[in-house]
Amino acid sequence: MNIDLLGDAFSSADVEPLIDARAWAQAMLDFEAGLARAQAQVGVIPAEAATAISAACRVELLDLARIRADTVKGGNPAIPLVKLLTANVAGEAAGYVHWGATSQDVIDTALMLVVKRATAQLVDELQTIERQCAELAERHRTTVMAGRTLLQQALPVTFGLKAAGWLSQIRRARQELERLRAEALAVQFGGAVGTLASLGEQGMAVLKALAVELELAEPDLPWHTARDRIVRIVSTLGLVGGAAGKIALDVALLMQTEVAEVAEPSAPGRGGSSTMPHKRNPVLSTLTLAAVRRLHALVPLAYGAMLQEHERAAGAWHAEWETMTEALRLTAAALSHVRLITAGLAVDAERMRGNLDLTHGLLMAESVMMALAPVLGRGEAHARVEAACREAVAKNVSLRTVLQRDQALVAQFGQEGFERLFEPESYLGVASEFVDRAIAPTP
Repeated sequence: MNIDLLGDAFSSADVEPLIDARAWAQAMLDFEAGLARAQAQVGVIPAEAATAISAACRVELLDLARIRADTVKGGNPAIPLVKLLTANVAGEAAGYVHWGATSQDVIDTALMLVVKRATAQLVDELQTIERQCAELAERHRTTVMAGRTLLQQALPVTFGLKAAGWLSQIRRARQELERLRAEALAVQFGGAVGTLASLGEQGMAVLKALAVELELAEPDLPWHTARDRIVRIVSTLGLVGGAAGKIALDVALLMQTEVAEVAEPSAPGRGGSSTMPHKRNPVLSTLTLAAVRRLHALVPLAYGAMLQEHERAAGAWHAEWETMTEALRLTAAALSHVRLITAGLAVDAERMRGNLDLTHGLLMAESVMMALAPVLGRGEAHARVEAACREAVAKNVSLRTVLQRDQALVAQFGQEGFERLFEPESYLGVASEFVDRAIAPTP
């Protein structure tokens, strides 16, 4: 299905303008302008030539349809772009366009600029989600619910702790993305085979000046076929998407009719069914999960593209172009949807509390076992409570009903102490402290 029909289902209105065709073309032009200015600074080309080239490096002066049509002829979009740019530069300055560079220098550096600009927006989205998860964690630090393992009720937790878990993972994803931005986004400039032979002894000076011009890291040497940077970018985006997907999956599961403990924020037309009027579907979570699954499928593609021949790849490099754009687009979509989820998530505390009683006290079996363990030993305590659980299930009665027949057991704890063993609120461990640690300010 064409992306135009899907709207922002797999994209983001904030990020799309930073990664679309115009954004890529402008990033390539930014390389050419930065290159001209860097070369003028070290005396490789005349200053007036750099001024003329920079003035022409505006995407609105290009015929993008022409570039699109001619890309197949040259094998990459840099060739027709440089041709059109050269035609737009007046006089002798036109002869200095793209001086000493190669197509891969243009495209790889443009890729880094696109990633830098788009990921700045992604960091903002992550910070917003962090803040919203922190608010959920604080608001619901005492909202007791069933913790679930292997999709079954296990022990009591709080929804605040669950939100704190979301927060912690989102924060780590944001920090990893910020490390990526600081460490991995480097200019590409090596000429035909990575020697900058066309610039003679001035190649290193131009590289240094170009990195400063474009505000990208200066690599130790050209990385035309050393693609670990690309893998790190796509992998980090996959990690970010996975953190968002964890939230979406939890919400989708908690929205099941039989659970019904949370609901995505409602809006006119959101979550309905084309045939079932009663439905309130987890549409934001569903779209997030779809985007993340597609995103994760791109990670092995990036790893596969690391295998590149000699000093210039035949196909592997080309396979990265749309992969990178798609990875940014899908990550942006996932974060956009999750931001809406965490901003307006409806939490049904009463339903959560009611669901704790579905197993008639079996949820508290570990509480009883751990209370008995100091007296009976852990093994014997486990066996005794396990037998009581089987009897409770077989007779369809509560675990409390089975155990309270043992008057010696009740007497050991006292009636009040015995009753407390079956109160979910009494068996939350240090959940509240974990919430405190999660929402504590961090860099």
